[in-house]
Amino acid sequence: MELVEIVILAVVIALAAVGLVGGLVVGSRRKKQLPPPPPSTPTITPPAEPKVGEEAETPRDEARRTIDEVSLPDAVAPAEEAPAVETPAPPALEVPEPTEGRLVRLRARLARSQNSLGKGLLTLLSRDNLDEDTWEEIEDTLLTADVGVAPTQELVERLRERVRVLGTRTPEELRALLREELITLLGPDLDREVRTEGGAETPGVVMVVGVNGTGKTTTTGKLARVLVADGRSVVLGAADTFRAAAADQLQTWGERVGARTVRGPEGGDPASIAYDAVKEGIAEGADVVLVDTAGRLHTKTGLMDELGKVKRVVEKHGPLDEVLLVLDATTGQNGLVQARVFAEVVDITGIVLTKLDGTAKGGIVIAVQRELGVPVKLIGLGEGPDDLAPFEPGAFVDALIGD
Repeated sequence: MELVEIVILAVVIALAAVGLVGGLVVGSRRKKQLPPPPPSTPTITPPAEPKVGEEAETPRDEARRTIDEVSLPDAVAPAEEAPAVETPAPPALEVPEPTEGRLVRLRARLARSQNSLGKGLLTLLSRDNLDEDTWEEIEDTLLTADVGVAPTQELVERLRERVRVLGTRTPEELRALLREELITLLGPDLDREVRTEGGAETPGVVMVVGVNGTGKTTTTGKLARVLVADGRSVVLGAADTFRAAAADQLQTWGERVGARTVRGPEGGDPASIAYDAVKEGIAEGADVVLVDTAGRLHTKTGLMDELGKVKRVVEKHGPLDEVLLVLDATTGQNGLVQARVFAEVVDITGIVLTKLDGTAKGGIVIAVQRELGVPVKLIGLGEGPDDLAPFEPGAFVDALIGD
């Protein structure tokens, strides 16, 4: 009995110990709550890969058509083509005025300079008493008009002698007297034709020289119009490579009358361009080649030497027919200084006087001819394209002294 009781007591004690331990464990768990479990990641099912063609759906039994039974779509009408951009036609060539009688047609412009020279002389000569003071006034009038000292003295002496012999001095007689003496001073027998004939197989070659500002390039373009008006074919050589846009200016003049312009790069060798221009003129069978040279300052020796080089290079094709010096009529005696220097470098054969319109300097025609011993062949009387006229002494004097 005692042994049984001892066993039962041991079992009870063991159960009590187990219960105590379990209570302690549960209490500690209540004091320290575990963190909530992380949310479960949803399962994403990727979309099925799209199928193409017959795999896009479950094949079905249906009637199939042959290629002959399939109708083709209607042909798409081609897009309308954009209308072609019309290239503008080249400007119509201008027809220059004929040169015959051109100076007579421009007489009104030339007559603007008559107040100081022609009408002034007639007024003085019409005085009742032609004393020494009056003759001095006549000399001053001639000098102011740039006739020059020697020609003025010569003209006054001849007028004094003829007035003394004539006795009576009606306006008609004085006008006829003055007209005759002025024409005599202008040299009516001088050859004023611009020579452009050239040789049997070479064109006529004309070189145009002058100082900047005299209208040299413009004169070259106007001379091309004069020659075209006379039925000649012309090639222009733009050898003025030192002045900006000089070649463009000359080319514009040429295009207006159908004359081709030979040009080179800006700042290029003028002699080379002049040579090429003559070469092109020979190849094309042109009648005349006009070479526009740089407007060099006559005080710069090196540049003047280069002008001589241009002349020598051009002459490798043949002799020059003309060397025209362009002078501004308003520069007076300064123009004569320029003329002397140019004449030393190249053999001047003719003179072109520009800006004679609206000026009282008409007497420069007489002075420059006397200075160089070469004739004035052309005169410029305005800004119009056909305002360059062959010089005619009779028409020139008539414009100066009026009717």
